[in-house]
Amino acid sequence: MVVLRAGLCPGLTEEMIQLLRAGGIRTVVDFVSSDLEDVAQKCSLSYKALVAVRRVLLAQFSAFPANGADLYEELKSSTAILPTGSTSLDQLLDSGLYTGEVTELMGAPGSGKTQLEALQRVQVVRVFDIYEMLRALQELRDRLSQQVVSSVGALRLVVIDSVSAVIYPLLGGRHSEGLAIMMQLARELKTLAREFSLAIVVTNQVTRDSSSNGPLKPALGRSWSFVPSTRVLLESKEGTGQGATALRIAALAKSPRQPTGIQVELDIGDGDVQELSPATPTQGP
Repeated sequence: MVVLRAGLCPGLTEEMIQLLRAGGIRTVVDFVSSDLEDVAQKCSLSYKALVAVRRVLLAQFSAFPANGADLYEELKSSTAILPTGSTSLDQLLDSGLYTGEVTELMGAPGSGKTQLEALQRVQVVRVFDIYEMLRALQELRDRLSQQVVSSVGALRLVVIDSVSAVIYPLLGGRHSEGLAIMMQLARELKTLAREFSLAIVVTNQVTRDSSSNGPLKPALGRSWSFVPSTRVLLESKEGTGQGATALRIAALAKSPRQPTGIQVELDIGDGDVQELSPATPTQGP
């Protein structure tokens, strides 16, 4: 929020600022949203001078108007879709990983979250707590802001494996600041994705309700649930005999584009992916 100060715009003098503060007007928002006739009478200021100052402040600090068609064209030009290397998984994700968004792969240990990320041209940064992760993301932001491009080309994808491992130690108990730090990480990930057209993939653990037979749900609670635009639940496929450990079921749990409930079968061991008959889908958020 911008505080009124001398020199902020022509005509805004220190004397005027002191009179405005005495009338309870301290910021640009306070000023431009006030009834200037009342302000002129209450603060003993020239109405014409106040109108002139407001006109300049609106020109300096107001957002430029944009219609829906312009915003849509801008979105198309800045969004890229990165293929995962699996035709069926790309169909599950509506063509692949979208830049500008956070995609979450969730599942129990051994469900294949990490194996699914076997990619080429990967630069690995190891962090062991949330503070190291925030520093690494800040360094990444600095590199991207300076247009530093590596020898393998522009950065398009960031993978965090696993986000729950660095957040869990801060939640509950005496760590009252844990939720705030988690949301700081959430804001940084979403902002990086949008500002630099990155596809961000995070892995997350799953939990169950108090009943051991309850459905699997992503860890980190409701506060985190608003971070990923897309969520994919990975589970091991049982009862398939020899080689069953390599088979996984990927189910769409959340998507802005696809109905949830669609499933595909993944053979992570040899890279073969076979699409299953989809379950009856339910419309996602």
